[in-house]
Amino acid sequence: MLGLLNKKIDLTEGPILKKLIIFTIPIFIGNLFQQFYNMSDALIVGNFADNDEFAAVSSTGSITFFLVGFFNGIGMGASVVVSRYVGAKDKDNTRNAIHTVFALGLVMSVIATIVGVAMTPFILKLMKTPASVYPKSLMYLSIYFGGIITVIVYNICMGIMRAYGDSTSPLYYLIISSLLNIVLDLLFVGVFKWDVAGAAVATVISQGVSCALCIRRMTHLTDETRLSLKDIKFHNYILKDAIIIGLPTGLQNSIISIGNMVVQTNINSFGPFAMSGQGAYAKIEGFVFLPITCMSMALTTFISQNLGAKAYDRAKKAAFQGTLLSVILAQLIGVIILLNTETFLRIFISEPEAIKYGIIHTRITAWFYVLVAFSHCASGILRGCGKSIVPMLTMLAFWCIIRVLYVTITISYIPKFQVISWAYPITWTLSSIVFIIILLFMDWVHGLEKKI
Repeated sequence: MLGLLNKKIDLTEGPILKKLIIFTIPIFIGNLFQQFYNMSDALIVGNFADNDEFAAVSSTGSITFFLVGFFNGIGMGASVVVSRYVGAKDKDNTRNAIHTVFALGLVMSVIATIVGVAMTPFILKLMKTPASVYPKSLMYLSIYFGGIITVIVYNICMGIMRAYGDSTSPLYYLIISSLLNIVLDLLFVGVFKWDVAGAAVATVISQGVSCALCIRRMTHLTDETRLSLKDIKFHNYILKDAIIIGLPTGLQNSIISIGNMVVQTNINSFGPFAMSGQGAYAKIEGFVFLPITCMSMALTTFISQNLGAKAYDRAKKAAFQGTLLSVILAQLIGVIILLNTETFLRIFISEPEAIKYGIIHTRITAWFYVLVAFSHCASGILRGCGKSIVPMLTMLAFWCIIRVLYVTITISYIPKFQVISWAYPITWTLSSIVFIIILLFMDWVHGLEKKI
């Protein structure tokens, strides 16, 4: 089926839903392999090592997303600038935007490496990581952040490619990387017994391969979207727009991760089995987020290109159709997970105590996936029209401040694991209410013109 998909798709013409789905399919398949990619570390460590090793790998997601999500968010928002010039058929600025965003990615990678390696011990202690898990988490994160340049540069390249309508090439490279990661995990963890260190090394190597393939592809193009290594530099007017649009998106990601780190801290207080149970659930939940994140990404590019082409009605219709499709798919997957919770959890863990915690969390949160889908799609729409500060403030208010306050205060009076689980649907509901009001009453289709 991939052979039927064009390398580049003009999103400003043709049937809206058909174009949106065709553009989203490679993103979906790519994210599916990314999910397998993320799962392989936990799955193989969970089967070849002990519960503490699995807890170390599965509970570090909020920490890695704190930095990776921040810098990738900047890159994702900055790619909106590329999409805008692509939609306007402005070849010179398209070329300048691509080289500016890539240069920004290189600088962000260096900063992320330094900050990540330096902050890891402090964050793990702040999160009250159990003594039996701490050294393993520290080793995993130190290796991961040491090679984080491969993660950030790949995501920057992927964002640029999608911005000019190519969602297929990153998919091919991600498939190769995912398969390589599984092979290396089996070799390093299963054969060499390197445990969490092996999982981290496998991730860095395989991500590096996908990064190299992306750069090779981009440097061999023949039009204005070609990446020329000698032309990588900042163009100040584009860098300014990229930061204005991208920084709020990066802050939004980090804000969410801060809230999740506080939640994870409270989960850690219930012990390694709670960490493993919730960590296993998080891997399963990743499949729910597939249609959510895919449609959110696709909508950002679709909206940006069409607003760049001044196709305002087309952008509105795409926003409605894409959001509706995303919420339906997310909730359908949620129902499947609800009906097979224990079976899915046993893929990663076998300890009854850990499974118990995973079941508790699933039965509370899985009924509300429609809300998280809506919130993410609304964020993608607003990013696409240049209003990225709006979802940032909304997430700051509800997915960080309210979530942290709720967990911190309520758990002191009701010290039960269920209290933590309810933090998610409560804050998803609140953010959805705000996003509905914003999309109904804000003139978001003129966002790129007003550059808010």
